[in-house]
Amino acid sequence: MSSPHPPDGPAGPGRTRDLLGTVAGGVFMGAAEIVPGVSGGTIALVFGIYDRFITTLSTGAAAMGLLVRADVRGALARLREVDWGFVVALAAGMGAAILTLSGILEQVLETQPVVMSALFFGLVLGSVVLARRELKAPLTPPRMVVLGVVAVVTFVLLGQTPGEVADPGLAQYFGAAAIAICAMILPGISGSFILLLMGMYAPVISALNARDLVVLATFATGAVAGLALFSSLLHRVLARHHDLTLAALIGLMVGSLRVLWPWPAGVEGVGDARLGAPVASDLGVTLLAALVGVVVVTFIAWVGDRTVEGDEADDEPVAADTDTAVAGDPT
Repeated sequence: MSSPHPPDGPAGPGRTRDLLGTVAGGVFMGAAEIVPGVSGGTIALVFGIYDRFITTLSTGAAAMGLLVRADVRGALARLREVDWGFVVALAAGMGAAILTLSGILEQVLETQPVVMSALFFGLVLGSVVLARRELKAPLTPPRMVVLGVVAVVTFVLLGQTPGEVADPGLAQYFGAAAIAICAMILPGISGSFILLLMGMYAPVISALNARDLVVLATFATGAVAGLALFSSLLHRVLARHHDLTLAALIGLMVGSLRVLWPWPAGVEGVGDARLGAPVASDLGVTLLAALVGVVVVTFIAWVGDRTVEGDEADDEPVAADTDTAVAGDPT
């Protein structure tokens, strides 16, 4: 009988590739989550870790629910089911990206809004195409209708003009995090864009850059609460209606392209969903940036595929050993 792990045990090359791929996915997800319009869920979907991500969140949420009901033994049993290697690797990648890139992105988004919007447009557009690979069966007419309706509704709803909250309190940070974190695990809608719509994006980025620990701790607590409430629901829906749910998620991604249109009407900036006419002088660099976005997300998918293929190759039983044993059997 072959071992479920690679020949050199759980810490073998397959496990190493898996952890490194998860860290890389976390880096991209962290970078995506601080950009309005780009979803960390989209990155997880393209990287091939979306179902694992949702399952892990759902298990953690179940443990929290048991703990709230004072069922400590049940909560500990649930926590033992969590793939902590996956959690730590993903969190390390996301944390490193958020702490490293928040200041840089804040500056670039202000100085190069058209180029950055075009880049993110290409990222999400490429993700829409690649996300279809996650479907277990071809798109049927009912699923296409769901995809189209969700895309149109999302496009319309995201046409709201965001304002900004002045001097928010801790309760507002908590509530904003609980709502925005739900968008983080949905491909197509960025948690940062939800913050933008609620007028909380600038205050959160400022608190992050200022390392305001009280605000950040409050925000993190709200995020955990939001995940606990939403991830279990999404996990059940994906388990029971995988392709229909995924069609709806792809519709979210298509509709969210509105907020990444490079030429907003009025105030320029990523996340401004008022559509304006293209500027001829910007077309060349804009198309190039969008193409780069498509190439980047295709590369991410390629890395994810290589990671999965490597793990499958490491986990395959060695047929030669079986043949040798049979050939040498005296019976």
